[in-house]
Amino acid sequence: MKQRSAFANPILWGLIGCIILFIAVFGHFHGYISAGFALLTFAEVVLLFNILIIVHELGHFLVAKWCGLKIDKFAIWFGKPLWSKKVDGVEYIIGSIPAGGYVALPQMAPMEAVEGKSETPREELPPAAPGQKIIVAVAGPLFSFGLALVFATIVWAVGKPVSESEATTTIGYLAADMPAAKAGLQVGDQIISIDNHPITRFGGVGNSVMWRIMTSTDPTIPVVVKRGDQTISFDVTPKVEQHAFWQRSSPRRIGIGPAMETLIVKKVIPYSPAAMAGIGPKDQIVAFNGKHLYSDQPLFDQLKDHPNDPMHLTVLHDGVTREVTLTPEKPISPPTLPKDVPQTGIGIDSWEPAVTLVHPNPIEQVNESAQAVIGTLQALFTPHTTVGASQLSGPIGIMNILFMVLSSENGWRLALWFAVVINVNLAILNMFPFPILDGGHITLSVIEWIRKRPLSMAILEPLQTACALFLMGYMLYITFFDAQDSIKMASGGDDQQIKFAPKQSP
Repeated sequence: MKQRSAFANPILWGLIGCIILFIAVFGHFHGYISAGFALLTFAEVVLLFNILIIVHELGHFLVAKWCGLKIDKFAIWFGKPLWSKKVDGVEYIIGSIPAGGYVALPQMAPMEAVEGKSETPREELPPAAPGQKIIVAVAGPLFSFGLALVFATIVWAVGKPVSESEATTTIGYLAADMPAAKAGLQVGDQIISIDNHPITRFGGVGNSVMWRIMTSTDPTIPVVVKRGDQTISFDVTPKVEQHAFWQRSSPRRIGIGPAMETLIVKKVIPYSPAAMAGIGPKDQIVAFNGKHLYSDQPLFDQLKDHPNDPMHLTVLHDGVTREVTLTPEKPISPPTLPKDVPQTGIGIDSWEPAVTLVHPNPIEQVNESAQAVIGTLQALFTPHTTVGASQLSGPIGIMNILFMVLSSENGWRLALWFAVVINVNLAILNMFPFPILDGGHITLSVIEWIRKRPLSMAILEPLQTACALFLMGYMLYITFFDAQDSIKMASGGDDQQIKFAPKQSP
């Protein structure tokens, strides 16, 4: 029977149509050259994502072959095949749903809800020993851990970028009418502990400012800060934003941002008030309206709340400090701006990120990634935290994060580090004793070992099917929120090119 060409597959043409639609939407809002770069970055994301999946499934495949188990299929991605080829009795498949992959092993627990009917009836195959099943199941997570160590070793050599705002514990911004400001915290306060946990950085999982606020469970959070020579304690009542049922749940917030000690101008828009005042790249904005500036957020707030008021900046250039007064101006392009952004501007387009390269050893990286996974799961199942199921990311969400990472400066370094995190996630989550996951296969094999016989197929088949449907339903739930993020990334208008009216230099 002649195999149908992959190009006759309607799903393939659907994917091509989605790519064309993405280019059209992204190109309309951001320009078609940017859309081309975005598509190239997306291809890099898909390549990296596939490497992670293939290595995990390759672990199952190689060990199953070594153990002499029957292998029906080796599939990357699920759904109707876009491509398939049979070699030495094994069907190799590329599916149409980018949500993982599998190795079909009919001698293991039944997985027909995910993998489809086995070509070889189980009754015609010799039973696999429980020890063989356990070794095959463990191989996938073991290969993922191994790949994590490979990526971690590369990161150790080339360095991991860490931003100044990520590493600090100093408050650089206080939102007006938010809990932190109302409680009495001030810009420049160095946070020592939150919710009785010591703080070492602003962002990330673990002993970070944002994480301890998100995972707190009491109505008020004790926050201890160092202010000059004083150590002061505050009780802050966090705020939780209300949201519609189709939106991701919002974490607890108290309205603070990290400090940036060096606000260096990266790009200034031609003919803007900043450009006409002589502000240029590499200039440091030291103070705003007479107050030391730890963040660019006060500039944004000033423009939004008082769009036409003069702004007094202290600018440092080559060791020389000067005072500059700017009058905000409405851009001539685009003709309309989103309602949630200032309608006037001073023309500082972007800031130079203060980034340092650190070289954590591979074991430290893998351990930190494992702690992040465990910490997230603990928060997820702890009552009264605001860490909910909707805040997790599925395959599309991971692709969104990788896309943003690869689109940024030092993106390839960050992508290598993120690959460590994903592989450790993949390894640990797959070891959960949940049927259809590797941990479920191990649990069923241990039960078989103790009972001296496998569970009845009358029990196994509906159990596996129910768990597969539950997992697929949960993935669709997560994908619903991830897809919204993808649409925002493609159609967001915050990257529109802003232009000011041409004028003569003073």
